[in-house]
Amino acid sequence: MAILGIDEVGRGPLAGPLVVGAVILPEEKLEWVGELKDSKKLSLKKREFLNEIILKEAEATGLGWVSSAELDEIGISEALRIATRRAVEMVQRTRASFSQIVIDGKVNFLRGTALENYVSVMPKADDLIKEVSAASIIAKVARDKYMYEVSKQYSEYGFEKHVGYGTALHREAIIKHGICPEHRRSFEPIKSMVGFSRPDGVVKNTTVVGRKGEEAVSKYLENLGHTVLMQNFKTKTCEIDIISVCEERIYFTEVKYRRSDVAGGGLAAIDKRKIMRMKFAEECFMKFRPDLKQKYSPLLAVAEVMGKDFEVKDWFPIVTE
Repeated sequence: MAILGIDEVGRGPLAGPLVVGAVILPEEKLEWVGELKDSKKLSLKKREFLNEIILKEAEATGLGWVSSAELDEIGISEALRIATRRAVEMVQRTRASFSQIVIDGKVNFLRGTALENYVSVMPKADDLIKEVSAASIIAKVARDKYMYEVSKQYSEYGFEKHVGYGTALHREAIIKHGICPEHRRSFEPIKSMVGFSRPDGVVKNTTVVGRKGEEAVSKYLENLGHTVLMQNFKTKTCEIDIISVCEERIYFTEVKYRRSDVAGGGLAAIDKRKIMRMKFAEECFMKFRPDLKQKYSPLLAVAEVMGKDFEVKDWFPIVTE
């Protein structure tokens, strides 16, 4: 009974494609088949060694790719379905026969196709079913090689080291350099960095009005005993309006201005996504100033400024823990 094993690689990274592998192993179980296991449990050298054997001696192999741009357009769930179907179609073109399909995980990505009833889903199948292990290996090696090639074009991100996953090194590179075409704009924290839309009526602080609002809040904070370190801190990827210190705290304040209270207060614009962007700006600044990180505990804060007189209506820290 020939099994078509299926597994995906690249569900969680911040950059790069999603890849699904599909493999039918030889009916005669050769010695190397016993060495197959979940690709994450194999060394790089072992993975590449087995990958070469699988591609050469398996009955059939297939790879289904979904680029980061396509993934952003259709979402991760649909990307998994499409990549799986692309991999299976590649196997079907070889005319190799199979009587069962095993997909690693809990979701039948072939539901709604003619193959739906042939599918069994199994968590940890990549370590239990040799065909799925093989699929895991060829998908992992193919994706890693792709990311290595991409690293030559975008060397500042270190893709050859983390293959797009959200490591500290990768996040620091995003803070410093922004994003490249390989980054997934629909994944956080990138989504909040590039896709945030302000509610109607909130005036951007890059305007003259916004700068006057920042000045008003800065004076307000100084009257509270703060020392203002910076206004309008910006990088390619983030910004924060006011940075100040008071006692043992360093505050990162977002200023919201409203011409009137007819449409509601400006603080209504501070939602979960905005807080995430503020947190990202805080982390960015503290990386630039490790001396301050050692002395002060960070807090996010928001201020509301209203009317032609730029009256500070409210200011308060946000507890995000």
